Amino acid sequence: MLDKRNFYINGKWIPPVKPNDFEVINPSNEEICATISLGNIEDTDSAIRAARYSFATWSQSSKEERISLIQKLYEIYKSRWEEMAKSISLEMGAPIDWATNVQTASGASHIKDFIKRLKNFEFERSFDNGSDNYITYEPIGVCGLITPWNWPINQITLKVVPALAAGCTMVLKPSEIAPLSGMLFAEMIHDAGFPPGVFNLVNGDGAGVGTQISGHPDVDMVSFTGSTRAGRLITKNSAETVKRVCLELGGKGGNIVFADSSPEAVREGVRNVMSNSGQSCDAPTRMLVEKSIYERAVKEAADEANKITVDIANKKGEHIGPVISKNQFDKIQNLIKSGVEEGATLVAGGPDRPEGLGRGYFVRPTIFTDVSNNMRIAKEEIFGPVLSIIPFETEDEAINITNDTSYGLGNYVQTLDKEKARRVARKFRSGGVYINGKSADSGTPFGGYRQSGNGREGGTWGLEEYLEVKTISGWK
Repeated sequence: MLDKRNFYINGKWIPPVKPNDFEVINPSNEEICATISLGNIEDTDSAIRAARYSFATWSQSSKEERISLIQKLYEIYKSRWEEMAKSISLEMGAPIDWATNVQTASGASHIKDFIKRLKNFEFERSFDNGSDNYITYEPIGVCGLITPWNWPINQITLKVVPALAAGCTMVLKPSEIAPLSGMLFAEMIHDAGFPPGVFNLVNGDGAGVGTQISGHPDVDMVSFTGSTRAGRLITKNSAETVKRVCLELGGKGGNIVFADSSPEAVREGVRNVMSNSGQSCDAPTRMLVEKSIYERAVKEAADEANKITVDIANKKGEHIGPVISKNQFDKIQNLIKSGVEEGATLVAGGPDRPEGLGRGYFVRPTIFTDVSNNMRIAKEEIFGPVLSIIPFETEDEAINITNDTSYGLGNYVQTLDKEKARRVARKFRSGGVYINGKSADSGTPFGGYRQSGNGREGGTWGLEEYLEVKTISGWK
């Protein structure tokens, strides 16, 4: 069992002010894999104080200095790739191949892309020809960064690296149930040589350290990724100090499959939902299928789900692993049962663990058909390997069903008619649209509409989240 009780504050690993042990559970076997500490207000204050003190000098550092340090971080990250993959696999149950090739790779991709964006970013520029006004982009200040468990290093790098690039200082609170990757990343920050106090890490839960960060008067910005429920609480708690709040929240993506889509569209949609054990906020968990191919699509979807194997995280292969925790497992099981009770047809999977897996938080890849958009399984974010299939007749009907949600993160459209795909994409009320399964490139903005959040992460847009804009008149 790993002992990870210390926090990283002001360039040193230090114990909590008061002991407050928290057991990290391996979701593959329900056994304790590490012990961390949950911080209290004294720990949080100490980290924020260090960040505030270091901001005076770090905010004035040159772009070249920041680029050099982030490049060192990138090289260290690559050298510890295997350690990162093992940490992610252990803490959140990602199969080791997925943790290596997808989860860990996402962090490297973000660091590399932010180096590129920083090199090309102009922090000072003239307003217009003939104007004596001058525009400067300046770091917003001390940032509180609160990250989730489902894509741990992906979200840490999407927040920490642009904050560093902008000249901000920060306190990171990774998810307390998947903290190991964040603590390993803190070691990399230290080894790269960032000045003390620029980056700090305090473990804790949302009600404790999360609340302390979001309401703290010396924190200038909060960036949070997690549930919509928690995002509302953070927004309310931040309002008193009128700090900037960037939120990346839940989703309930629609995937419209037209009759003229690729023959693999349905199967690819199923695999997309089931990857990462269904724990992706932009997963296309509602598949809308044109009625003329509905019967065929249902058979294909059920067949594909039944081909997906479920197994422990440290086993190599293309299987999916467990979901993160008992709470998440119980929530998914309750929603699966609600689908049955509300009259949806279960064609694959269902409640209870897969055969042969009596321990661990394993969920069977599950597919419901004959779903209406007012059922709980179609409206609530399940965050597990569960897909709802909904029939439609017309293009407008499909778009209306897709947009009939409180969320707006990622939607999908499958058709070989490029003009139709573009027409539908423009009508989606979401921050991202994926045509025919095409993924977004590095450096493109990621974020949502409505209750999927505000602000954007990634690329130049992600860098600008951590900057204030100043207008100086009479410059010339």
